[in-house]
Amino acid sequence: MSASDYAVRLENIHKSFGSNEVLRGISFSASQGHVLSIIGASGSGKSTLLRCINHLVVPDEGLVHIGGETLRSHKRRDGVAVSSDPRQLERVRARLGMVFQNFNLWSHRSVLQNIIEGPVHVQGVPKNQASDYALHLLAKVGLSEKKDAYPSELSGGQQQRVAIARALAMNPEVLLFDEPTSALDPEMVGEVLRVIRQLADEGRSMLLVTHEMKFAREVSDRTIFMHNGLIEEEAAPDVLFGQPESERLRQFLRPTH
Repeated sequence: MSASDYAVRLENIHKSFGSNEVLRGISFSASQGHVLSIIGASGSGKSTLLRCINHLVVPDEGLVHIGGETLRSHKRRDGVAVSSDPRQLERVRARLGMVFQNFNLWSHRSVLQNIIEGPVHVQGVPKNQASDYALHLLAKVGLSEKKDAYPSELSGGQQQRVAIARALAMNPEVLLFDEPTSALDPEMVGEVLRVIRQLADEGRSMLLVTHEMKFAREVSDRTIFMHNGLIEEEAAPDVLFGQPESERLRQFLRPTH
């Protein structure tokens, strides 16, 4: 496969925080139009790995390939890892949409204002054009009637759906989801998963860190199981969930059966 066939490709990603080595040499690739889910126990490095893709966490070592571009990092004299080309990083980040665990909406802006902020101020899209597209996206996530509401007036599930619409407003090539349902009450999880499933059905390239095992099995093209900062197992979801090879993965999945 050529570089352009991959949505994301990582090579030998390492990351430590002080003496804690969180990622110990991670390499994988995610194909265009596919959903890759990343599962594992708390502390296995899943969220750190996802954040290394857009250099929200800058790797100490290794390469991140987004389409045909390669993000590199180096360490300053004080030992802190930084992106090697900030202008390139800004350009590549515009191609990635990220949905966080805790929504990260601007509390002082309406739903519509939250969604159009990036297209208008980062991409230079005319405000009326951005607003029209934002309304289309709100309809897509089932929140047309909430365009003038503020985040504090929304449930957690509604806020997360707005956050998804905000990520989509930038027309990203790849969507990154970091535990998008973990901060939600159980009755609100389904409404967010329905939106993510719809995006998967549309053939969007997505990387999904999740603890929703049933959903990961149903929606993913490929699944990675992480343990102690390494990829313990990687396979198609039916194989990984149905015929786990490692004892660690069998133990992890046992409570879900």
